[in-house]
Amino acid sequence: MSADIISFGEPLYEFNQVKEVAEGPDYLSGFGGDASNFACSAARQGAKVAMLSHLGSDVFGDEFIKLWEREGVSTELVQRNADAPTGIYFVTHNEDGHHFTFARKGSAAALIGPEQLPAAAIKAAKLLHTTAITHAISASSSDAVFKAIEIAKAGDTLTSFDTNLRLRLWGLERARGVIHETARHVDFIMPSVDEAELLTGLSDPDAICDFYLNLGSKTVILKLGKEGAMYATANKRERIAGNPVEALDATGAGDCFSGAFFANVVAGHDLADCLRYANAAAALTTLGYGGVAPIPRRERVEAFMAERAQS
Repeated sequence: MSADIISFGEPLYEFNQVKEVAEGPDYLSGFGGDASNFACSAARQGAKVAMLSHLGSDVFGDEFIKLWEREGVSTELVQRNADAPTGIYFVTHNEDGHHFTFARKGSAAALIGPEQLPAAAIKAAKLLHTTAITHAISASSSDAVFKAIEIAKAGDTLTSFDTNLRLRLWGLERARGVIHETARHVDFIMPSVDEAELLTGLSDPDAICDFYLNLGSKTVILKLGKEGAMYATANKRERIAGNPVEALDATGAGDCFSGAFFANVVAGHDLADCLRYANAAAALTTLGYGGVAPIPRRERVEAFMAERAQS
């Protein structure tokens, strides 16, 4: 198998409440999970991507295989587990907003361990991407994240790590310790500014970047929401403005951003250009509903960027 990017993490099948009916709530099914959203985003920009995950031998796992095959994401590194389910979650809505209920404990993805990693494939890839959620879902999965990064470094494969902070999965102190230890070993770390404030106690973007560079990350990609994003290395940093749009749904926008960014990184583009492209892709994905469906393809992103350049 040949892939430029390997995305390692947990897919989650979604049931989103769309209306109330006499018999009870009605749900629209869909796809979630940051690693899967990332993979779909990178693939839609033209990158060669593979998912690294475990799925249950159930209908939800079948649907993910179909999704990835439609999106051109390789499933050769995906294993099926007859004794554990694919994780699912429910989204409900009321006057206070939307609420998430997860059924992921003991999922097939959470049971993966370091000994089950495809070392040769990781070493052959250009980039390994994973996230803090993959750390948080279980101790064995967390061990697998550290081992995967170790394997990647041995093969000169770039590593990227998104700090996606989910405090329903683990406490802040444990999250802070594990995330900061991971930051010491990766080439790219990708916090959002609100997550970084919780993790570091800092609010100034430059101070946040300095914090992670001092830990050992080679490049910091700091997501600034509507304000855009910035990158920082030991020698250079630059902030790239966002693209204001009338957003409908920000679900998965960060994953879309990351996938679009690294699709361009592995293609050899300048970091500033990668950020401009990722900002545009993330803005476009907020114009539709869901984590995967509204992710734009390269032609639309480039057309959007050209329109903005002329305005």
